[in-house]
Amino acid sequence: MRNAYRVEVVRHAERELMARLPEGALMRRAAAGLAAAAADLLGRVYGTRVALLVGSGDNGGDALYAGARLARRGAGVTAVLLSPDRVHPGGLAALRRAGGRAVGAEEAASGRAVLGGADLVLDGITGIGGRGGLRENAARLLRGVTAPVLAVDLPSGVNADTGEVDGEAVRAAATVTFGAWKPGLLVEPARSHAGAVRLVDIGLAPYLPATPDVVALQHADVAALLPRPGTDTDKYRRGVVGVAAGSARYPGAAVLAVSGALRGGAGAVRYAGTAAAEVLARHPEALVTDGSPEHTGRVQAWAVGSGLGDGAGAERAVREVLDADVPVLIDADGLRLADVDAVRARRAPTVLTPHAGEAAALLDTSRAAVEAGMLDAVRRLADRYRATVLLKGSATLVAGPDGGPVRANPTGTGWLATAGSGDVLSGLIGALLAAGLDARDAAAAGAHLHGVAGRTAPAPPAASDVAAALPAAWREVCAARPRRA
Repeated sequence: MRNAYRVEVVRHAERELMARLPEGALMRRAAAGLAAAAADLLGRVYGTRVALLVGSGDNGGDALYAGARLARRGAGVTAVLLSPDRVHPGGLAALRRAGGRAVGAEEAASGRAVLGGADLVLDGITGIGGRGGLRENAARLLRGVTAPVLAVDLPSGVNADTGEVDGEAVRAAATVTFGAWKPGLLVEPARSHAGAVRLVDIGLAPYLPATPDVVALQHADVAALLPRPGTDTDKYRRGVVGVAAGSARYPGAAVLAVSGALRGGAGAVRYAGTAAAEVLARHPEALVTDGSPEHTGRVQAWAVGSGLGDGAGAERAVREVLDADVPVLIDADGLRLADVDAVRARRAPTVLTPHAGEAAALLDTSRAAVEAGMLDAVRRLADRYRATVLLKGSATLVAGPDGGPVRANPTGTGWLATAGSGDVLSGLIGALLAAGLDARDAAAAGAHLHGVAGRTAPAPPAASDVAAALPAAWREVCAARPRRA
């Protein structure tokens, strides 16, 4: 599990640790990890050219000390100082002792020549303390960079706490972050600026709180959540999920939602809706009715909304599902038809699965605003509806109504941006709810499996290919589960 903490929490932990260490020890640990990552990116160090973009404070100091290590190994290292009067003095002295040199950013032609001829650029401009986009002098220098950029702790110009990018920001090939993950490394749009992320352990763990701000589950974490049928299990114990989806215009949405539910481990799937014939033709194991949800039979969870369309029948389906005293997932058209007060009044768990456009409508804002502030949007939705919310995106987020840690899904892929993919996800999460997972676990595990299936399916995949790849994704994830003695 990757636990991410806000800047103020990390800073507090750093102060606690530094009080117990010799002066400068923490920065030397960080610089050693940064230099090792730089060496890995370069492949060989001797004879290469490394440029450092150095801002004020400790972030620039980390870059300078790492540059000194690389210079001692034979690299030609030049630091471009964006704030010469506030540069870290110890780091600059160490770089010069090691044979490195420094130029001022005001020497624009010199700075551009240094960056243009580099094999690797270290971004030590602002790091986790920065707010807002890059200043113009830094942005102007970066526009001419063609070499890979290694960000120090966090790409400069992105918000460490929220993942927001307000203005120009560094796009790194890789990021070395120190002591703990920061939310911006897990949340879009900042995540796309970070590249491959390496966490360097500098000893902060004992000083960090037990509850992080954002977490990203790994295969082993999800494997521990997934149900495993025992020898005495029957289809009812495995979970019966109801699916209310599809319409005359969108019968495929029903087929795909049922596919996701069946491939999501459900013991049985009961379908209610106008696409009963299409569902039965594709999935003879499904139990179908063309009536409304209340006439479907007993279920342990519902997935409602995919392709329902408009009209009295769609409204009735959503209303009846919300009245059921079982966990409910609401997707697509169901989000538009569900009354916020009815959702808030439910006693059983509810999961909402909007994409950014649907979230914007629910929050009465713009899609651009949601995409710029995904972390804030998912928390606001969870609070407004008193429900678990899965906000879809390249880094899907899951927030619960209790204000606990937000879960960021690390397995997403652009191949999942295809029609019907969300319908598969709704059925999958519905099946996990029916199996007994709580709402947050079901949503996070479903997003994780869905992402792995998107990567596993032959490219370019259609939504039906993603559903077909779910068993392989399930096996891949469960392979990470420790074997019992």
